[in-house]
Amino acid sequence: MRIMPAIAVLLAGVILLAADGPEGVQEGPIPAETPLRPGDGGPAVLLEMEGPIGPATDDYFRRSMEEAADLGAVLAIIRMDTPGGLDASMRAIIRTMLDAPIPVVVYVAPEGARATSAGTFILYAAHVAAMAPGTHLGAATPVQIGGGGAMLSTENGVDRETEETGEEEPAPEPADAMQRKIISDAVAYIRGLAELRGRNADWAEKAVREGASLTSSEALERNVIEILAEDLDELLEALDGREVKVAGRTLTLATRGLEIHLIEPDWRTRLLSILTNPNVAYILMLLGIYGLILEFSNPGAIVPGVTGAICLLLALFAFQLLPVNYAGLALIILGLALMVGEVFAPSFGALGIGGGIAFILGSIMLFDGGIPGFELYLPLIIALAAVSAVVCMAVLSMAMKAWRRPVVSGNESLIGRLATALDDFEDRGRVSLQGESWMARTSGRVRKGETVRVTGVDNLTVNVEPATSSRKETSS
Repeated sequence: MRIMPAIAVLLAGVILLAADGPEGVQEGPIPAETPLRPGDGGPAVLLEMEGPIGPATDDYFRRSMEEAADLGAVLAIIRMDTPGGLDASMRAIIRTMLDAPIPVVVYVAPEGARATSAGTFILYAAHVAAMAPGTHLGAATPVQIGGGGAMLSTENGVDRETEETGEEEPAPEPADAMQRKIISDAVAYIRGLAELRGRNADWAEKAVREGASLTSSEALERNVIEILAEDLDELLEALDGREVKVAGRTLTLATRGLEIHLIEPDWRTRLLSILTNPNVAYILMLLGIYGLILEFSNPGAIVPGVTGAICLLLALFAFQLLPVNYAGLALIILGLALMVGEVFAPSFGALGIGGGIAFILGSIMLFDGGIPGFELYLPLIIALAAVSAVVCMAVLSMAMKAWRRPVVSGNESLIGRLATALDDFEDRGRVSLQGESWMARTSGRVRKGETVRVTGVDNLTVNVEPATSSRKETSS
């Protein structure tokens, strides 16, 4: 019963986290009441968008835009370096960007950075697109995942060209109907963004259909971006005097000498980033299952149950934000069940081996493996599969041994014990058992001083029978 208050407190905390989460994970525009005040003294906010695009990135961008509104910022600059990410998070970021009351500039920097896949869509949605020399963008072909959703992957990251002629090779038409639908939807989406911002829509379609990529200088030549700048100072100089359309109004930016305020991710965004790492969520799920197994096999231990409940709830919270393949999750659970079954019903390794195979296959299928930052590491899967097999079998073997161990207390502990008849009797009489005088019942004749064995206990009466030399005696 002591475990219930702890679980209740934990559940309340996770519910509060999830209730606060939609601000950073779900859809919805930020308030649009903040006036547009370019050049009247407000700062420009700088956001760092590095690594895979996911729920934590969406949370960070949405909260940063709200903070920018509180600061009275006149401009938001996103310094981007991303290999791609989740389609749902990308679209949520773009919705926030389109509803923003201030201009948003996406700046791919520093040298060597990229805005591939989902980053290309976000770059096209910006009011102003800029890149540093030595950067690139593109390769925005969507990838279908097991759950029916879509992710954006870098694919091969280059234009498809023949080595002999240098001419572009048309992308093969996807054979799968669902993949064709996903690509058509992505093409329409990025063309719409290109037309909204007056950028090259034809190349945008090529980036989606063929996985094409461009360097920063090529992107400037093909009207994919507006500015090529080496650093933030040069970017602000290039932005000064540029006209942008925000919230239905045309603004002339006054950015020369504008103060830049850096907004860093807060603790909640960092925590969300850790929890939504597929490898962390995977480990939390297994720790939760292990904890509950230990608690059920040893009721009253408390610590395994509390720890398991915490880890399992955190894993479930992460799974609701990640594109989980539930067939893979079912295989993981089946694998653990088969490994447990090997302990209860020995099958010369058939259940254990089958459970290990199901566990590994389910782990591989749990998340899509083609999205940078959102895949499970194979060495981790193999290591945890081995540990799971060893832990399940070792723990449950110990539990089975404890269950089969002879009872050492209560009336059941008297069964099999030896007693001595205190007098002659045929049906009922008294015997000495562990130094105590007990009423005994027997089906035969017993003589005084004869050794008898207890076969059962009925309240304060023991059932006895003559002890035979063929049975292994235990001392009374």
